[in-house]
Amino acid sequence: MPRKRPANAPRVLHRSARVALRATPAQARRLWQLLVSGGDVWACVLELNALRRSRGDAPLVGYQALCRELARAGPGTFGELDSAGARSVLRRYSDAWFAAAKARRAGDDTARFPRRRRRLVPLRWYAGTFSVEGRSLRIPTAARRPPLEVRLAREVPYPPDRIRSVTLVAEAGRLYLDVCAEVPLAAHGPGQGPDPSLMAGVDLGVIHPFAVAGPGGEGLVVSGRALRAESRLHLADSRARRRAVARRAPSKGQRGSRRWRRFRARTRRIEARHRRRLSQARHEAAKTVVTWAVDKRVGRLVVGDPVGTLEGDAGRRHSQRLRDWRPGAWKACLFDKAEAAGIEVVFVDERGSSSTCPNCRQRVPKPSGRRFSCPHCGLVGHRDLVGAVNIAARHEGGGDIVSMPETITHRRGGRHLPGAGRSRRDPRRIRWDSHRARRGSWPAVARPPEEPPEGSSSSVGALPLEDPPTAA
Repeated sequence: MPRKRPANAPRVLHRSARVALRATPAQARRLWQLLVSGGDVWACVLELNALRRSRGDAPLVGYQALCRELARAGPGTFGELDSAGARSVLRRYSDAWFAAAKARRAGDDTARFPRRRRRLVPLRWYAGTFSVEGRSLRIPTAARRPPLEVRLAREVPYPPDRIRSVTLVAEAGRLYLDVCAEVPLAAHGPGQGPDPSLMAGVDLGVIHPFAVAGPGGEGLVVSGRALRAESRLHLADSRARRRAVARRAPSKGQRGSRRWRRFRARTRRIEARHRRRLSQARHEAAKTVVTWAVDKRVGRLVVGDPVGTLEGDAGRRHSQRLRDWRPGAWKACLFDKAEAAGIEVVFVDERGSSSTCPNCRQRVPKPSGRRFSCPHCGLVGHRDLVGAVNIAARHEGGGDIVSMPETITHRRGGRHLPGAGRSRRDPRRIRWDSHRARRGSWPAVARPPEEPPEGSSSSVGALPLEDPPTAA
């Protein structure tokens, strides 16, 4: 649990970072066995409460009561797992039980108490039970067992005295370490920190994750086309892999062959890599917005909350885009980065922000593209920035009025993604382009020019193409 801090202590924030482990085969076997031992502790608690329910007794769900039962079991009951790691499993079970009880008291009938077994359960050690020196981690083990020292893939991005806990987790067949640390608020010099009177509006979107309208006619647009391409290519690649192995898939109830289990393991690794790529891109985009806000001394970010966007049926393709968007993750990343920089974040309803003119306040038909044009007053601008200006105007807490940006800064999110730059070609895009070339679809192959429809107002498509002049 987080330690108690004095009332007059400076404010800190708790942040976490995931670090991969570089373990030898012997160390990996010991680490996996620790996670299995955590699952054994979880199973023992489930069996204990099942026995008490059969007798008509109240279940043991309190952390102190579970720790007393663990002490009666004695040392060495769960292999190399020490008492600190076992107590973290009891804490996880107790928190899950009380969270379900609270939800059911609030009227949520879908909340379920923890009654399912888990083969692997994450283990947590708090400060004072482990040691981190550079890229070396020392994990405690049970009595009369050799200590476990593991090498980290990179150095922990926090000072050792700030680390409060480490958690051993497994994802897609790989071992990671989640490090939680106390991070102080960013310190700014006199006259350089965020000004509470300066405000900026933030519009969340699918194509542009962040569109910011700030003070002084400044604006920022972060493009998310690389993230959309990553989601689209990952979906197409997943469907192609499922079609390729559909004939070899085992029937329901069958265990499957070793080849099938290797395919499932590889699928889990690809899914985990996809989630890591998108998570890193979200954090990079949020950091870009917060860095821009700090440079402009913005003290308050008014963010449009897309409430109810994911509830309606928008069709098969657009619903998939909204599902891949994950606005909750974008809001969480922006809030965490802004809080660490000392910037206040306020969420307001964004309904109608992109279809209202910020100049004359008249409703305008929602534009289909990125260009907003008001037929009443003639205002022309970026559609997302128009929404950001309207979002900033909906905040009732005071502050300077945000006007339509005149200077716009463009940034790209997800520059680390494969295919986003010229130096790194995405192999999935090559397969996708070759597939489209076989089907004869654009842009893999050239299409014949289409005749312009009759009555078209565009004069560009009706111009005749002439051969270039040749030298005499």
